[in-house]
Amino acid sequence: MGATTQQPGTATGSGDAGGSSASADLSEAKRRLLGRLKRTDSATAPELAAEFGLTDTAIRQHLEAMETGGLVERATSVPAGRGRPPVAWRLTALAAEVFPDRHRDLTVDLLDAVRRSLGPEALDAVLDARTAAQLADYQGSLGRSRDVLARARALASRRTAEGYLAEADAEPDGTVVLIEHHCPIADAARSCAGLCRSELDLFRGLLGPDVTVERTSHLLAGDQRCAYRITRVGRT
Repeated sequence: MGATTQQPGTATGSGDAGGSSASADLSEAKRRLLGRLKRTDSATAPELAAEFGLTDTAIRQHLEAMETGGLVERATSVPAGRGRPPVAWRLTALAAEVFPDRHRDLTVDLLDAVRRSLGPEALDAVLDARTAAQLADYQGSLGRSRDVLARARALASRRTAEGYLAEADAEPDGTVVLIEHHCPIADAARSCAGLCRSELDLFRGLLGPDVTVERTSHLLAGDQRCAYRITRVGRT
C-alpha cells in the first residue's frame, strides 16, 4: 500500500483489546481503516481509497464487512454540490473494543500507589468507602422482598449487568448458591486481596442479617469461578 504503511496500527495493541471479540478475525487492512476512522469524524470510501491506494470497491468491501460486524456505520455527508450526498463512514461505539485499553493496568497501579504512599490502612479505608457506596447503590436493585432466593437472583442480575456472569439458584435443602462465572476485576483483585474481602462484605450487607454468606469457591484460589453459599440464620 505504499505510503499507507505508516498509518498507525492502533488496533493491534495489547491489553484488553487482544482478547476482544470485536477485533477477532480482523485483517491488517481492516485494522488500518479503523485506525484512520479513529482519527476523524467520518470519511467516504473514495477518500479512504485515495489515501490507502486501493480501489473504491475494495474499500467498500472492507467497510461493509465491518458494518456487518457492528464496527462501522454509515452517515450522510454534506454534499459538495447537486446530487445524492456521498456516504461517509464512521466508527460505532463497539469499535472502541478494538483499540488498546489499559484501564486494568491503571487500576492495579493506583491500588499499588495508595498502598505504597499511604499505607495498607489507607487502602482498606478506600475499599471500605467503595463498599459503602456500592451498598447504597445496589439497595434499589434488590427491592424489598424478604425471600432469600429472590434477593440473590436480583443481586445476580445486577452483577451480570456489570460483567460477572452471575446466577443464583436454590438447592434441595433450601440453601441458595450464588455463582459468578467471570470476574471483570480479576487483575486488580490479584494485586489487592482486599477487593475480594470487600465483595463478601457487600453481599453480606445486601442480603441482610437473617442470612449467612460463605464463599465456597474462589477464582483466585485456583477454582474455575467464585461461588457463595447463602443460608438462613439458624438453618443447618
